[in-house]
Amino acid sequence: MKKYIFIFCLIILVGCEDENKVEQEIAQIPMELTITRFDEIFAKATLKDLPELKKEYSLFFPKGVPDSIWKQRFTDTIQEQLTVETEKIFPDNKNLEETIRPLFQHFKYYFPRFKSPQIYTIASDVDYQNKVIAADSLMIISIANYLGENHYFYEGISGFISENLKPSRLGPDIADVYARQLISQPKNRTFLAKMIYYGKALYLIDLVSPSSTEAEKMGYTEDQIFWAQDNEIYMWRYFIEKELLFSTEEELPARFLNPAPFSKFYLEIDNESPGRLGRYMGWQIVRAYMDKYPEVTIQELLIKPADEIYKLSKYKPKKN
Repeated sequence: MKKYIFIFCLIILVGCEDENKVEQEIAQIPMELTITRFDEIFAKATLKDLPELKKEYSLFFPKGVPDSIWKQRFTDTIQEQLTVETEKIFPDNKNLEETIRPLFQHFKYYFPRFKSPQIYTIASDVDYQNKVIAADSLMIISIANYLGENHYFYEGISGFISENLKPSRLGPDIADVYARQLISQPKNRTFLAKMIYYGKALYLIDLVSPSSTEAEKMGYTEDQIFWAQDNEIYMWRYFIEKELLFSTEEELPARFLNPAPFSKFYLEIDNESPGRLGRYMGWQIVRAYMDKYPEVTIQELLIKPADEIYKLSKYKPKKN
């Protein structure tokens, strides 16, 4: 028995050493960041600077929006307060660089063609549905969405949304935006296909943002991630018994995949559960598959059919 315990521990140690070597290699990848703090530029500008701003940063001045809107913003007291509050969290680029550089280094390691985009920060309003936008060679971060879950600017926003408006979500949010660009939308409409679509995105976040906690990757509190882990076997049993995996019922995304205060099992436990538990379960299926087939590259995983991943994963949660 002692012999088997020794071998098991040795396997774990070797695995950890390999992971450390990879992380050390990733940390050596050169990664230049170009961050333009447009939030600061706009805050320091005056009305007479508007023509030059529109010329140099046309990206942020859509055609058809009258100058009166921008003139009003220069003297808007809420905008001034927002600027003060964002500067408390992001007084300079240090916090941004410490989050983004290792993230991009990981992307470069796993996707050699990845190139660091031109990064802009804005603080025009709280738009939690568009916290990070990435397209082609640029990325826009709305830093007004990362002031902390209990910030007074978020009063009136549902708790399940505001709990993710904090600095620690920036890395996972950026990773998620890029992940969605790399993963094709599922061709079939089954609940399982949609679960694994989100599971692939979360697995990619695993790779590129290893310093984030399990809760941060999911956008959960620590209590919520513990709830999901403790109840994984029961959730899986429910999905199987109710024959949901291959169902195409239109209500399933709203119940288990879309942002919501809780998941809808239509049981007494609903109010205790976090939302988006279908994504969590998809994540565990993808993890189980990659544990069985570590030779599969992330590029291969992202295009692999959901049914194949599920079948070969032989996913079966264990009792804690």
